[in-house]
Amino acid sequence: MTRLSTQKMEANIVVLGTDNVGKSALTVRFLTRRFIGEYGDIESIYSHNVIVDGREQTLNIWDSPYTQDLSTESSLCEKRVQWADGFVLVYSICDRASFNTVTRLIQTIKTTKDYLGLEKVPIVIVGNKRDLHHRRTVLSEEGRLLALAADCQFYEVSAAENYHSVLMVFHGLVDRIRESRSVMKKPAGIKSIVKSMSAVFARKRTDSL
Repeated sequence: MTRLSTQKMEANIVVLGTDNVGKSALTVRFLTRRFIGEYGDIESIYSHNVIVDGREQTLNIWDSPYTQDLSTESSLCEKRVQWADGFVLVYSICDRASFNTVTRLIQTIKTTKDYLGLEKVPIVIVGNKRDLHHRRTVLSEEGRLLALAADCQFYEVSAAENYHSVLMVFHGLVDRIRESRSVMKKPAGIKSIVKSMSAVFARKRTDSL
């Protein structure tokens, strides 16, 4: 029997991708285990409780539409980065343009994070529609290389056919969010402490001259 931790974590997750990549289908598949193929480009925020590694998590998931309007996108990106603890960026393996958009989104998120002075935001890249391999235009290796270069996780899934692979996407992101939070909570190492003390004493010596 799995023992549940009494400590409950809450995390905000943004799901992003262009039209017709299946990001809403992916989100609803995770939330309900059901696959529904047709969705309009509608913005939605869901709250969902899950158990990951014996710990209860509350995930607030923002299924966010993509816009090509640069001024609108810039404003929205700031809001998303400020709100999010992690991102799921979705492309279709049958749509090269959607993959290129994910590449741009990664750079936009990182640039916005640096501009706002925020810590690293965990990102998961998802190649959806794996069941349509006969229409593939983006190789698996391209997704893996992009994830490696951007220090992200990568999954190829079929929201239509495989619930377990979709589950792994969100559980994997939760793990990255936990790691990110634990790193931020770690006390400074001995070298950092010595360096800080040296700087303080150096200032004192300068002031006394």
